[in-house]
Amino acid sequence: MTEKIRIRPARTSDVGAIKALVAPLADQRILMAKETVAYYESLQEFRIAEAADGQVIGCGALHVMWEDLAEVRTRAASDAWLGKGVGHVLVERLLDDARALGVSRVFCLTFEVDFFKKHGFEVMADQTAVDPVVYSELLRSHDEGVAEFLDLARVKPNTLGNTRMIKTL
Repeated sequence: MTEKIRIRPARTSDVGAIKALVAPLADQRILMAKETVAYYESLQEFRIAEAADGQVIGCGALHVMWEDLAEVRTRAASDAWLGKGVGHVLVERLLDDARALGVSRVFCLTFEVDFFKKHGFEVMADQTAVDPVVYSELLRSHDEGVAEFLDLARVKPNTLGNTRMIKTL
């Protein structure tokens, strides 16, 4: 890492930068594109990585799914900052956020298995990692990330090639 990376909560003025970071990854089908309103609605979940000059160079979000479960999602870094630790710093901050919220497990759906293994995530062997009562409650969620966690058939076309991973904190 050649420069200092600062992580901070996202602000409404960051939505354009978040969309710009996500767009090329959505074009490559690595991340799901979202409507602008969805970024505003979930803004409190986002952390922003910025360079010393204040430039937004990365983003990531932590979405709570249940009492003990959250998802790291929408993690992206600008091309100029790839390989410089932006993703690592963001994930560590999101894991700290999860701990502060009392979450004991963090899920991700990713193509970057080795990256997440470095942070202690493991490939999910158990396709139903929650008890049946919680599973039935989660089925009521309209959130696509919850559907991906549950490995529901309706989201499979969006998740082809992705790996479901989980970390116990």
